[in-house]
Amino acid sequence: MLAVQWRARKPRPRQPVQILHQDDTLIAVNKPSGLLTHRSWIDADADDFALQRARALTGRRLYPVHRLDRPTSGLLLFACSPDAARAVQAQMDDGTLEKVYLAVVRGWTDEAGRIDHALADDPKLRQGRLAIRPAVTDYRRLATAELPVSIETYPSARFSLVRLVPRTGRSRQLRRHLAHIAHPIIGDTSHGRGAYNRWFRKHLDCHRLLLHAHSMVLRHPLTGESLRLRAPIDDPAMIRALDHLGLTVAVRQDASPDRTGA
Repeated sequence: MLAVQWRARKPRPRQPVQILHQDDTLIAVNKPSGLLTHRSWIDADADDFALQRARALTGRRLYPVHRLDRPTSGLLLFACSPDAARAVQAQMDDGTLEKVYLAVVRGWTDEAGRIDHALADDPKLRQGRLAIRPAVTDYRRLATAELPVSIETYPSARFSLVRLVPRTGRSRQLRRHLAHIAHPIIGDTSHGRGAYNRWFRKHLDCHRLLLHAHSMVLRHPLTGESLRLRAPIDDPAMIRALDHLGLTVAVRQDASPDRTGA
């Protein structure tokens, strides 16, 4: 019998959690891809979390306002008190808080559109009867790219850089919505296209989901003033993918201070 030699993937350097905003009410950080937001029974063996890292950096007890999926990088907001967390969550519920994401997807999307497609609850996150809930995402195409490589059946491979604004907050909403319109996010191992994911891993050493929580606009729960937060893309793998596709300039243009909304 032939012995099969198993080789573990070389551990990747741990990306730091960068503080983007800090006051006595709110703390915003730039979460790296691969890091859980907080402890969860979904991955009981994990021992590294954005919440604990942010607490260690600030020396404060913090309360999650929202969460990002483990493979998603970017802007993550914590509150310094339960009251502040509830105040921000109320803005999410009434639609006055706006979150913007950037993603690289398969194919050329329409220039802009709205995905209004109800989603079933994730069975991993709910006990008992599942419900189907309304879910809405607005998107705008920022740029396109085409590579002279055959990843599936076509002689070339097309990609879009899209700006995503979720109007509801369902589990994996952006990933599921983009897959629903046949433009899955690159690197999505649950809802994406395996051939594309493998190509990015092999040729660009990109093993992550190309989805980044880019910015947020909200009312400060203490002062009532408008607060605009942004998280730069600092992950080498995502930067490498954007550079290879020629999409870096479009990301920089969209990051200009006067650009908000969908």
